[in-house]
Amino acid sequence: MKLGFIGCGNMASAMISGILKNGVCKAEEVIVSAKTEATLQKAKDKFGVKTAQSNTEVVQASDGFVLAVKPQFYESVIAEIRDSVKPGQMVITIAPGKTLAWLSEKFGKPVSIIRTMPNTPAMVGEGITAVCCGEDVPQQTLDDALKILRSFGKAEIVPERLMDAVVSVSGSSPAFVFMFIEAMADAAVADGMPRAQAYTFAAQAVLGSAKMVLETGKHPAVLKDMVCSPAGTTIEAVRVLEETGFRGSVMAAMKACTDKAKSV
Repeated sequence: MKLGFIGCGNMASAMISGILKNGVCKAEEVIVSAKTEATLQKAKDKFGVKTAQSNTEVVQASDGFVLAVKPQFYESVIAEIRDSVKPGQMVITIAPGKTLAWLSEKFGKPVSIIRTMPNTPAMVGEGITAVCCGEDVPQQTLDDALKILRSFGKAEIVPERLMDAVVSVSGSSPAFVFMFIEAMADAAVADGMPRAQAYTFAAQAVLGSAKMVLETGKHPAVLKDMVCSPAGTTIEAVRVLEETGFRGSVMAAMKACTDKAKSV
């Protein structure tokens, strides 16, 4: 498959890395465009992919392409490439708030639009991507898209009505987790631990805890209770977190994130 990328920022680079690493495409089968020559050269040096001087060149040279520009540029980029898009060509989008109906209207012709919401852990092969598409997208096209998306983590099909919730629960949530890790490390530093070591301990604790949720299948509350001994240190810390509204703050932040996604 000849695969194009319009835009080559962090997310596109993460996707390309996984695609090449897992043999979904060869480097010479991937073509990218970007706003600056420096970004193009960086992609060429890092991945050995082909580069294009225009977005239309990417569309014309590919069987399908990823629209990897920021949401505010979607309308202008689609207007630029619309006449070059072939009927039924696979288009993978990664922008929050841009619905299948909106995208179809902007393209103004039958194209196989796969709407997705990936996240930055794709950069280390541990992303999760939500996927939805219209009923007119051929099964083979959807299968091809899932193969691409699963090369840098997990991918799950969700109804489009849940895509805004996906933005908060996985698209934006790595930022919340990084803040949590930083806060834990700061506390450990305050207790005398060297900062680099504090980050290692905090990050590994989060990684291991997430793996326990995924691999044991146990409810997070059950796993939490396993750590909380009667009159112990952990339950005392949990009491303080509850007192200061830890869970309520997380839920409020995610609601704000979802609301913002709906208005993009």
